[in-house]
Amino acid sequence: MIGRWLWPLSLTVPVRLVVAVLLLLASQYHSWSRLSSGSVFAPEFPRAVVIAFNWAFGAILLLAILQMLVDLATLVTMLVRRGAVVPDAVRYATAGLAAVLAAIGVANAIRVPVVKDVEVTIRDLPPQFDGYRVLQLTDLHISRLFPANWARAVVTRANASGADVIVVTGDFIDGSVAMRQADVAPLHDLRAPDGVYAIPGNHEYFFDYAAWMRHLQGLGIRMLPNAHTLLQRGDARLVLAGVTDLSAPAVGQAGPDLSAALAGVPAGVPILLLDHQPKAARQSAARGVALQLSGHTHGGMILGFDRIFALANGGFVSGRYDVDGMTLYVSNGTGLWPGFALRLGRWAEMTRITLRSKRA
Repeated sequence: MIGRWLWPLSLTVPVRLVVAVLLLLASQYHSWSRLSSGSVFAPEFPRAVVIAFNWAFGAILLLAILQMLVDLATLVTMLVRRGAVVPDAVRYATAGLAAVLAAIGVANAIRVPVVKDVEVTIRDLPPQFDGYRVLQLTDLHISRLFPANWARAVVTRANASGADVIVVTGDFIDGSVAMRQADVAPLHDLRAPDGVYAIPGNHEYFFDYAAWMRHLQGLGIRMLPNAHTLLQRGDARLVLAGVTDLSAPAVGQAGPDLSAALAGVPAGVPILLLDHQPKAARQSAARGVALQLSGHTHGGMILGFDRIFALANGGFVSGRYDVDGMTLYVSNGTGLWPGFALRLGRWAEMTRITLRSKRA
């Protein structure tokens, strides 16, 4: 950015040097985060500073993309005529556009999301469960960027959704229990007739997994690490199962084990599976899972970036997929990692999934 965008501008050398230093400082946001907390995943600055860093870092990234497009256009022009020069006005315009888009992206990222309605037809769903509503929260990333006030607003909206059960598909936090204890406290007030269930995401393993599992269960959230429970309506049943995250073995914890999660499941009962990452969806389908709920991808965050995220997640990044007869729903996420909190064209969501019967 310094070489291709800044230095060709008609500015004095001292001004260019000052701007270059500011660009370098902003570009090292994740290094400053590590210095603030010991982890790149938990920037422990005041919220306004975290917002400013996300805006600046996002603007630099977007400006780099725009500058590459300008360079490409310049090369094409040079093939037609010699001596193509990019005016300063074009460089200032790209910088202004990047700054505005980054500001919009951060504003989109930090708002409390609305409830998004999705209907899913489940083969052989008992009629007692027709119309059953599951509210999915995921990727809350409670942190300095998504603090207690934000968490409280999410809980209020979730409780008002009329869901029969609330599930959280991982990545509750960024930070240790000591750092986040006050910020996660509102989760204690989550309420649904059939309870609140959850699984860990990869970020729980970055910050003392065992301590977080104890703390979350102390908030009344029933964890399902390679386990299942039965939801009942009269004599009708529905399996709600969960697995741990793929990152677990790297820190000495039990990795996802669908066989263990489904051990003892009654034959013929539809299975809803919580799996933080969507990439194993085909294996889930092969085991007879009817509906898998996942997160992790944040929907790709920026329209166009989703194709990159899809490559790392088995082709699954946002929304509904039919996977060998199983429905996979990948939420865009309720919050976002505070290390890169921009949303452009990929909105945050709290997903209210209504189950519908489909008879054989």
